Amino acid sequence: MLLQGKNAIIYGAGGSLGGAVARALAAAGAQVFLTGHHADGLNTTAIEIESAGGKVSIHQVDARDEKSVNDHIQTVIQTAGTVDISFNAIGWQDTQDIPLTEMTLEDFLRPINIAMQTQFITATAAGRVMKKHNSGVILSLTATPGGIGYANVGGFGPACNAVEGFSRNLAAELGPYGVRAVNIRSAGSPDSRIFKEAIEAGGEQVKDFISKMENDTMLKQLPLMEDIANTAVFLASGMAGKITGITIDVTAGTTSALNYKVTNIAFLKNVT
Repeated sequence: MLLQGKNAIIYGAGGSLGGAVARALAAAGAQVFLTGHHADGLNTTAIEIESAGGKVSIHQVDARDEKSVNDHIQTVIQTAGTVDISFNAIGWQDTQDIPLTEMTLEDFLRPINIAMQTQFITATAAGRVMKKHNSGVILSLTATPGGIGYANVGGFGPACNAVEGFSRNLAAELGPYGVRAVNIRSAGSPDSRIFKEAIEAGGEQVKDFISKMENDTMLKQLPLMEDIANTAVFLASGMAGKITGITIDVTAGTTSALNYKVTNIAFLKNVT
């Protein structure tokens, strides 16, 4: 197994994507420590991992509180000996679908503040213990607005930019200690809880929006949670041992070419 003997902390493991990554890491052999603000929301994921023969435990942790995160990491160290993988997937409470010129300052700043607060707390806590063992991987997650200009995403786009920059700088500092930091950029997964709930609430309008998102990709399909989870497993493994300080784009080509179309170039003519 790629991650046999590794210990992974997943923040926000009660979410659909956090749970998917936790299951994938466990299936690859890692012992996973599921954390959430409310431990009750982690039970389903833990049961699924245990049923598949994986090693898992549940911990109530506030990923925006330094003491809560640091105390938990020390518990993991005492229990397992090392922290080899850290992945933060908590929600940022972003407000979208409102133009910046009409948005309140509070709504704009909320996702930026939450994203940077939790990333700084969890990533630096992991970095401090990983440095002692000269190994480890710190993973983070952003979305398409981190790579291109995207209208009506409020503070979510700047938050993605900030997380990607923070991951890059952290990698530069931790690299000499053998610790890697890599960000994963997703285009949004239609099988995730937030998409499913949106479809149930918005009906055909939301389906049309998702269809447009798919058409904006080069592959004409959005990445599923499995695609993000598999990327996390690869990046956490020795197979990605020389990958650090970058954002891995899993947007099916959205970041490279929003509204991608094959067009004729009018000023080029065949010469015979």
